[in-house]
Amino acid sequence: MHAETNVERAPSRLARMQQGVVLMALLALVISGWWGYQGQPARAVGLAFAVLTGHAWFLALEMGLAAWVNRSDPAPTASARQWLHAWWREVCIAPRVFAWRQPFRWRLLPDSTDATTRRAAPAVLIHGFVCNRGFWLPWMARLREAGMPYVSVNLEPVFGPIDDYVERVEQAVRRAERLGCGRPVLVCHSMGGLAARAWLCAAAENRARVGGVITIGSPHHGTWLAHFSRLHNGRQMRPRGTWLERMAQRERELGGDGAYSAFVCWYAHTDNIVFPASTATLPGADNRHVPGAAHVDLAFHPRVMDESLAMLASAGSSPSERTVS
Repeated sequence: MHAETNVERAPSRLARMQQGVVLMALLALVISGWWGYQGQPARAVGLAFAVLTGHAWFLALEMGLAAWVNRSDPAPTASARQWLHAWWREVCIAPRVFAWRQPFRWRLLPDSTDATTRRAAPAVLIHGFVCNRGFWLPWMARLREAGMPYVSVNLEPVFGPIDDYVERVEQAVRRAERLGCGRPVLVCHSMGGLAARAWLCAAAENRARVGGVITIGSPHHGTWLAHFSRLHNGRQMRPRGTWLERMAQRERELGGDGAYSAFVCWYAHTDNIVFPASTATLPGADNRHVPGAAHVDLAFHPRVMDESLAMLASAGSSPSERTVS
């Protein structure tokens, strides 16, 4: 059922970039060890501490900013304990994703190429900003264990316009359709949700080709952090930006008041990347709040994974699948 496909054979520029970052970090640790050997313990400890804990301090800064911005947001207010829990979870999971799965393990679990006997909607896994298909490895493992089909994408160019990802999504949807297991369901993290919406807007018939869309921490109304971005896709994620407003207008033209009726939007009031928190929701969608989860950790939260996988299973077996209409 799972054999190598083009998405695994093609190179990932993001993987090469992150491999370089990991190798630089390892070199810095070697230098710190050499300094220690040369009798310079203060230098050695300082460099090693910066390498091993630098991301934790950066995450703390992000969460402080998110807590400040969220003060006027209608989402539930997070307690200090919830922020601390979210910070620690993100500190632990970030290296696994960005220093291991994506740079070195992204080819590990190939996409499905054959139909399964189980009635389950094929999942089209669409990652977010500065990620590749390796982000989804825990999901892929769960899907394979359950005998459920999936396909994935690598959104490149990494820092290009989100509109350029439409063709990548189209290719993935076509592969999912060929599996013959019913209409695909798009499962998206972060910016991947915007890539999915851009694909839905690209052709009127696309809305009838999928059985639903699940977004996890997607900046549907932009994110405050994007104000600082000078990258093309980063600028497109600015709150009340022209690109987002034009896409929303196109969605209203295609779907009217029910434009988001088949969307399930997971969001968290302790998201350190997409904030204010309610920016990850859509009007008329099934918006589901998860307390105390950070941005990356939200995608692997037990509730998010369990309920989303149940949706995929039921979408494939239901005789009356919903369409994005």
